[in-house]
Amino acid sequence: MSKFLQNLKFKKISLKSLPACQWKRFFRILSFKERLAFFAFTIGFVLALSFLAVNFVLSNTQIQATSGGVYKEGTVDQQPRFINPLYLSDRDIDRDLVELIFSGLFKYNEQGEVVPDMVSEYQVKDDGRTVEVYLKKNIFWHDGQPLKATDVIFTINLLQDPQYQSPLRTEWLGITVEEMPNEGVRFKLPKKYGGFLENLTLKILPRHIFQDITPQNVPWSFSTPKYLIGSGPFKFKKIIQDRSSGYVKEIILKRNDKFYNAKPFLREISFVLYKTSEDLLKAIQAKEIQGFSLSDLKSSPKIDSFKAYDILIPRYFALFFNQGDQSNKNLTTSVKDALALAINKEQIIQQIFNNKASQETSPILPDFYNFKKPSTILNYNPQEASAILEKAGFELNPATGFREKALPAEKSFIFKKNLTFRNQSQDVTELQKCLAKFPDIYPQGEINGYFGENTKVAVIKFQEKYATEILTPSGLTQGNGEVKQGTRDVLNKICFSAKTSSNVLEVTLSTGDRFPLPEIATIIQSNWQAIGVKTNIKNASLTELQTDILAKRDFEILLFGEALQAVPDPFPFWHSSQKNHPGLNIASYNSSKADSLLEKARESQSSAERQNLLQQFQNVLLADSPAIFLARPNYIYFLASDIKGFATKKMIEPAKRFSAIEGWYMKTKRVWK
Repeated sequence: MSKFLQNLKFKKISLKSLPACQWKRFFRILSFKERLAFFAFTIGFVLALSFLAVNFVLSNTQIQATSGGVYKEGTVDQQPRFINPLYLSDRDIDRDLVELIFSGLFKYNEQGEVVPDMVSEYQVKDDGRTVEVYLKKNIFWHDGQPLKATDVIFTINLLQDPQYQSPLRTEWLGITVEEMPNEGVRFKLPKKYGGFLENLTLKILPRHIFQDITPQNVPWSFSTPKYLIGSGPFKFKKIIQDRSSGYVKEIILKRNDKFYNAKPFLREISFVLYKTSEDLLKAIQAKEIQGFSLSDLKSSPKIDSFKAYDILIPRYFALFFNQGDQSNKNLTTSVKDALALAINKEQIIQQIFNNKASQETSPILPDFYNFKKPSTILNYNPQEASAILEKAGFELNPATGFREKALPAEKSFIFKKNLTFRNQSQDVTELQKCLAKFPDIYPQGEINGYFGENTKVAVIKFQEKYATEILTPSGLTQGNGEVKQGTRDVLNKICFSAKTSSNVLEVTLSTGDRFPLPEIATIIQSNWQAIGVKTNIKNASLTELQTDILAKRDFEILLFGEALQAVPDPFPFWHSSQKNHPGLNIASYNSSKADSLLEKARESQSSAERQNLLQQFQNVLLADSPAIFLARPNYIYFLASDIKGFATKKMIEPAKRFSAIEGWYMKTKRVWK
């Protein structure tokens, strides 16, 4: 090797300048070993140079998200219906589209916290009764018109107008709104409310489009896309429908390049609608979509190219006892405790939610909000549940498998009035029925309710037959035909024997007919019947659930779900003022102590004080047993591995997974540091 280098040095051969013919001569003067050494040296040099170059680039550059990419999400049986912020749809697709197309003064971040969105600054004044906000500059609607404070005021006025029948109206009752200089808006509250900023996550409507539309003609449906003008990160582009049936197959949104915050990286978002879960699963396996929700499939598919995100959400399922319905006297506090102890929540979590849920014990969701758990927790213990029922007098009937309580013996009828000749009443009818049991006393057996001569003679015979019990105590030697105290006592004793009866421990569980309600109800029925409680299930359609069961409070026990907000406020669900429809206190719970704690917590501007008050409230409510809290399922969201930037940990509803959509990306590039 050294000889080879010496030749290069002393002969001053320039490898680069060698013509082709001289390359041959160059290699001829080298031995075989020298040629091998030359090639090895050259390859090593190139590799070293490449390594240094790559290392230099990697050390001095970084990967950065860049514009581009189309995100497609699949959903099942979710035809769009109400794409309007004024109306809360029960369909996820509607809420998803509203979240992307429209925007509000505030929004939720990836931790589920309320943060400013269209607001540049805000102030809370007058001990929480006044809130002033100022809009960012250069906010535009999708059609290029500027978004102004007047649009905010216009939207609130629509909400508060009863003609528009917005379900959000109750949240804005008594609140006045007025314009201030420099695109400011002032909100005045009738009383303190610590969670008011969350009200301001309301999506704003464009005044210049909706101001001339009457309440009867407000566009609710997706059939009028020209009204889908918002200020959100994405805007409506195209809808693809089946020509024959009108079935919406795909909805395409494109990036809002004039978005007031950071412009989204994704170029388009597309929602692909499938008729069945099987169709969606095929699309997932064919990699036709990049995202979907677990709730569409009811189980967790094993797909390597997707990552599953478990997102915490403050919604829970519970059993609500109708406090206003006293028809079932068996549902005492101790029996309710037994029912709670008999429910295997872990079975519900495993079988229904595929282990993607948490057991719940309280209406304030301690684990979600980092509160203290209740002082008393009724964990699964069927043996203790059975013992409680035994102590309450409900014994297991081996023949039926259900628990029964023997009721005190009762007579079918008791004579309480004096009866004499020519009386006419129901009591006389019962007297004649009793006397007719004795042919020797009342051979006629006539039952007409009239105390006539035949009845009087029969009474005399009865009195003389039981003279020792009737006549002797009164000093009489013969009957007088009048039914008074002594005669009544013997009639009651002889004619009407006491009958014993049993009271079966039976309950009726009402719920909806959509997953996961029927599935949860079936497990609860099995758990309760295992301890001898006869359990009937009444599954209702969504319409029947809303118009009959909830509106009329027509249930004994209701299995239902509820959801809190970023700022926990159980007031709508448990305050006594909300007992009647359309209030959300579906258990008709009434407690002056709980009311006081809820009112103070709602007014508090301090999160620490609010937490303390709500922790006290949970213990008061649980002691009264108006409900059994079951489970808080996570929201499971699947995204393809090439979708980056998703970081949501907590959210108040599924649509809020798009709250930080502008940070999602599919394309990357290297830039110098």
